[in-house]
Amino acid sequence: MSKFFSKKTGIIPGFNLTFSYTTIYLLILLILPLIGILYTAFGNGFSSFKEIITSDRVIASYKISFMTALFAAIVNAVFGTIIAWTLVRYKFPFRKLLDALVDLPFALPTAVAGISLATLFSPEGWIGKIITPLHINAVNSQLGITIALIFIGFPFVVRNVQPVLEEFDKEVEEAAAILGANRFQVFKKVIFPNIVPSILTGFTLAFARALGEYGSVIFISGNIPFETEITPLLIMAQLDQFDYAGAAAIASALLGIALLSIFILNLIQYYNNKKFVR
Repeated sequence: MSKFFSKKTGIIPGFNLTFSYTTIYLLILLILPLIGILYTAFGNGFSSFKEIITSDRVIASYKISFMTALFAAIVNAVFGTIIAWTLVRYKFPFRKLLDALVDLPFALPTAVAGISLATLFSPEGWIGKIITPLHINAVNSQLGITIALIFIGFPFVVRNVQPVLEEFDKEVEEAAAILGANRFQVFKKVIFPNIVPSILTGFTLAFARALGEYGSVIFISGNIPFETEITPLLIMAQLDQFDYAGAAAIASALLGIALLSIFILNLIQYYNNKKFVR
């Protein structure tokens, strides 16, 4: 029996097998497609690549995609944390149902979400009838894009913060209260530092998802060049014209922006973790 559970014949696969599987998996599903995109993007030379990604229309789409994704991620970070707090800390009727509905954006096809939001916020829709007299236009506007990105991104924050709150030791809160801290001080000094990494992780995931979102946006944005035209839409437009090099060039630029943004956010998260550990 001791031989069976020895290090050489362990039940759990060893480093060589797991590392090989991981390398092959990443190579096939991640690295090779990225190399293919870059190869196609530079198919007509660097000058053509540069001309495509720096055109006025494409740059305008970068700005719209980036700013709406950033704002949506910020909103999701705030309200996603509040939703997670409510689901964990309070007991109320239909709490389990509300908890299940949080995952709806994951299960709902993005095109269905876009059509639903466009109908809801149109001048004749339930919400549109209320906001249109207030001169608030959520359809064919950047506001509509942001609303769609908030919808598809908020589960990332909720699902990252919720487990941390569930596992948090309430005895630590009680000890802080016994030492004289009020409820706000307990949250600020005891709870918040523990959930900041989860909030930042959820924020990063929501931002990355929003930056490349397409299906839920096109139905509510109006797709107006220089006003509500997002970068993924331009990529699809290039593909419809069979301009694969142009589509790959724009996709490569968007990928670079996304990777740079995620790298910066991860650096911020890293330094925040070091600060709270100290």
